[in-house]
Amino acid sequence: MFLTKIFRLVIPQKQLLFQSLSRINNYQIQVTLSAKNSAHNFKMFLWHGAFLAFAQSFMDVDTIVPSLIIKLGGGTFHVALMNMIMIGGSSLTQFFFASFVSNKPFKKPVLLAGINLRIFSLFALAASLYFMHPGAIFLFWSIFFYFTIFAVSGAFANIGYTDILGKSVLEESRKRFFTSKQLLTGTITVVSAFIAKKLFTSVHFPENYALMFLTGGVFLFISSIGFWRLKESLPSMFRITGISNFIVVLVQEFRANKKLKYFLGFVNTQGIILSFLPFVILYGKNHLGLQPLEAGRLLVFKLSGVVFISLLLFFFSKKIKYRNMLYANVVLSLSLPILIILIPHKFLLNYIFLIGGIAYSIYSISMNGVLLEVSGKENRALYAGFYGVGNIFPAIFPFVASFIIEKFGFIQFFIVFILFIASAIYFIWKINCQK
Repeated sequence: MFLTKIFRLVIPQKQLLFQSLSRINNYQIQVTLSAKNSAHNFKMFLWHGAFLAFAQSFMDVDTIVPSLIIKLGGGTFHVALMNMIMIGGSSLTQFFFASFVSNKPFKKPVLLAGINLRIFSLFALAASLYFMHPGAIFLFWSIFFYFTIFAVSGAFANIGYTDILGKSVLEESRKRFFTSKQLLTGTITVVSAFIAKKLFTSVHFPENYALMFLTGGVFLFISSIGFWRLKESLPSMFRITGISNFIVVLVQEFRANKKLKYFLGFVNTQGIILSFLPFVILYGKNHLGLQPLEAGRLLVFKLSGVVFISLLLFFFSKKIKYRNMLYANVVLSLSLPILIILIPHKFLLNYIFLIGGIAYSIYSISMNGVLLEVSGKENRALYAGFYGVGNIFPAIFPFVASFIIEKFGFIQFFIVFILFIASAIYFIWKINCQK
């Protein structure tokens, strides 16, 4: 009823939207993406991905960040809160940014603003950990504050990234880009993981975490050079006039694009894999005697899984469809809690993180590709916003997990996780990706 009232209020905006789409089609006949610019942007996106891979090893949200929270005295609630910030803050806020970013004909300034804020937040984290007393309550909550900036600015940047990638790299090159990027970044992250592990264990707390975030910030700064050199030659002609118009377009897209609702259904089920591994760290600490310094070893295993699947997908990218990748991701995700339940032993955590790295990598590759397939050519920034507003359950799942663990225990949490992941099979079947 509420959406119907909004829809009636903005009928003139709806008519302007369709007129705008007509102008878009006429414009695209005259302007096309050249192969030369596509190849250049392909390289610049890979540059960014390569140095981002270096950065991510030093600020890994599944190992380094939860181990820091635990080391500073945090418990289940605090790990859940950080998970919600890193996942929910990065996805749900895309809803609020989508209408604003969609109105920008060129998204490069938005992209640069987002990544520069992320760089600032990492440098601020490093400075706080180095100069402040590790027992200070202000330090504990400042970590959450700076990671909130990191997550929100990432959402801001991701909308621009999705739009620019969609119109600046030729369609026939995209799957090769995603697999090439995953192969390159996977290989780099394993090398950098060994460096990060050495750095992490050779310096005393809290200087070791400060040095990790400082190094991550430096590599993220180097990665931003790739964005500075992007050639965004095609402007976006799509226009959204405020949040009300955004909701109208969302309703229209739900009616017109049947795949959209199934895509969001998949995201709200399979998407909880992104927040699973930090709770494995907590489980290991509470039940298996896992120490915070062992996070470095788990990071290496996780990234080894990323490299393995990246190599596999790189060589077989033309033969593997997104649909098969999505089904494989469900199977791998289901194996994680089942293995923990059946074999609750400390040594198994290495292989849990190995499989977790594979599942996370498949999810990252397939989500980007499926989003581009589900969306149109001129509304990718808008669909990035849809992804954000539809990514509700993965955003609140950390708190759901925290409640279940506190009230019932880890076994019940694992069972709930299994049920949600298994339900993703229905949505994959309905999406029916053809590429």
